[in-house]
Amino acid sequence: MGCQMNALDSELVMGELSQGGYVLTDRMAAADLVIFNTCSVRQHAEDKVHSRLGQLASMRDRPAGQVVAVIGCMAERDADGLLVRGCVDILCGPNDLHRLPTLIESVRVHRQPEVALSGRMRDRSTYVAGEGMSDIESLDTHRRLGPAGHVPVPRVFGERQAYVRITRGCNKFCTFCVVPLTRGPEVHRPPDRIVEEVRKLVDHGVVEVTLLGQTVNHYRFQGDDGRPPTSFADLLRRVHDEVPDLPRLRFVTSYPRDFTDETLDVMAASPRICRYLHLPAQSGSNAVLKRMNRGYTVEQYRDLLDRARSRLPDVALAGDMIVGFSGETEEDFEQSLELLRYARYKNCFIFKYSPRPGTYADGRLPDDVPESVKRSRNQAMLAVQAEINLANHRSLLGRTLEVLVEGYSKAALKAQESEQSRGEEVDRSAARGGQLVGRTPGDQIVVFHGKPDMIGRLLTVRVTGATPYTLHGVVQDGPSGR
Repeated sequence: MGCQMNALDSELVMGELSQGGYVLTDRMAAADLVIFNTCSVRQHAEDKVHSRLGQLASMRDRPAGQVVAVIGCMAERDADGLLVRGCVDILCGPNDLHRLPTLIESVRVHRQPEVALSGRMRDRSTYVAGEGMSDIESLDTHRRLGPAGHVPVPRVFGERQAYVRITRGCNKFCTFCVVPLTRGPEVHRPPDRIVEEVRKLVDHGVVEVTLLGQTVNHYRFQGDDGRPPTSFADLLRRVHDEVPDLPRLRFVTSYPRDFTDETLDVMAASPRICRYLHLPAQSGSNAVLKRMNRGYTVEQYRDLLDRARSRLPDVALAGDMIVGFSGETEEDFEQSLELLRYARYKNCFIFKYSPRPGTYADGRLPDDVPESVKRSRNQAMLAVQAEINLANHRSLLGRTLEVLVEGYSKAALKAQESEQSRGEEVDRSAARGGQLVGRTPGDQIVVFHGKPDMIGRLLTVRVTGATPYTLHGVVQDGPSGR
């Protein structure tokens, strides 16, 4: 559950466990080991974990020796609350995941709970303090790669896509955000190791790499070899230039205050860096931004959008917005809608504010916007963004776009599940109707009919239809597919 960083952590953990003989099962009640990788950014994410744990505890046919692990940010934030649930055997924070195989083995042998947390949220003298903060390389450098042509199995991302962590943690301390408390301060990986990891992934068939960080553009590495520090722009240039066989390079998530013109210039000069920027604004009101401790004004944010579009006319922008933050007035909300219309995001993640325990806002700023008002503003903002999405997508009608084919569309998979539920024999390619889904360099989602051997390839698709959230297209004939 949660962000792209959790998706990467899940993949790396599965790679480690597969080396120890574990294989995936889709039946939770039959599993010898169940791992919940959790998120604490919003209450809804935590509620889902508690619900799943409740379902698991109530299953009568669970194996007697089943081990249940809760990993990720929620393990770090709510260790006490999770430990009281009788079915949880392991708590492991996001900075200690390299210790998970050892913790699992210990539980199997001793049948006692195991805990590995960095312990930043408060003193837990009974808990094990992990060395994860100083060992960012522990999982990433031991990434499990399969034979050339696919990496690694099992995957939580697309067949030919991979995440690569460049930094972990956050130093911003936005008043609403729990991430600095659960993932700790920023730690940056050496650029040589990042470039080498990307090169190995490409050698194993990856065609799109996404560089990850909570504030990815804040990357800065200063080694002890006397060389000048490496900025994020320097790293982008190195990955692009030193791994020329990588067709697509992208990155998330960027922090608006620290986004430099140097980075925009590197993007403009590097044809294989995707013209896509995720720039969370969170609010269009200066008063709210100040209470959030975002460190920039609406005017500065707009200037960044202008600079990005002047250097990258075809850039696709994505954003985040929070409605109902402490003290948000109707005027504040209208200013957020105004910024939404100005930004013309290709998509925007819109959330109702929910206080997170341990954050500055939870202890010092009142949660004074009624839930009914939050819900109303959330729906109103979603409606405005849907109109923007549709206008953006309609502007692409008739154009041909490069699409990386990720797999079968949700509709195709749902059709297969329906046939299986009726007990019908399923020809996988036929039952799914041949409808595939892929993404453009600007991260637009495109569905189209194609053959299974197109999955993992770059194809040229002509856009023939548009909805607020999806483009429809037709694969073009010719040698352009890769």
